[in-house]
Amino acid sequence: MMGLRPAEVCGLRWSDIDLDAARLSIANTRTMMGNRTVVEKDTKSMAGERVLPIPSLVREALKTFRATQAVERLAAGEGYEGGGYVLVDELGGALNGRQLRTRAYKIMDANGLRRVRLYDARASCLTYFANNGVPDHLLARWAGHTNVKTTKKWYVKPDVADLLPAAEAWEVSQGACDRS
Repeated sequence: MMGLRPAEVCGLRWSDIDLDAARLSIANTRTMMGNRTVVEKDTKSMAGERVLPIPSLVREALKTFRATQAVERLAAGEGYEGGGYVLVDELGGALNGRQLRTRAYKIMDANGLRRVRLYDARASCLTYFANNGVPDHLLARWAGHTNVKTTKKWYVKPDVADLLPAAEAWEVSQGACDRS
């Protein structure tokens, strides 16, 4: 929902989240190298290191998820890894991008949703922002890009419904011509 990169989601730690202030810091990523080795590192670029406000829907979901993790931690006892990551399995092991994707697809399937690549979900978020008047400099900042051209080239993908205001502009224009 927030348009984060999958590696940013996998690298997110509870210490990066302030639920009271409704903010999260993107400072760490977890990526796969060769589809076998997890690599943990800083963000993709300096612009990728950022603080974002948390929408209320996401904030409530994170609160619920944190409570679920606390129950799992108690149930697992000493078997719980507890590395501090947000995205973990039932025993506290941090998930990697492949595991995130697999779990996301299972959730989509279970809810009768079309499978959407995680980067397409990122694009949907950024397209929504662009279509709803978020200024370009804020759009790029949210995405973690230094240049809005990157954001718009790779992530803002309007569909036919998004183009309706352009078609409606012709209607307004035609009405003005008819009155002249």
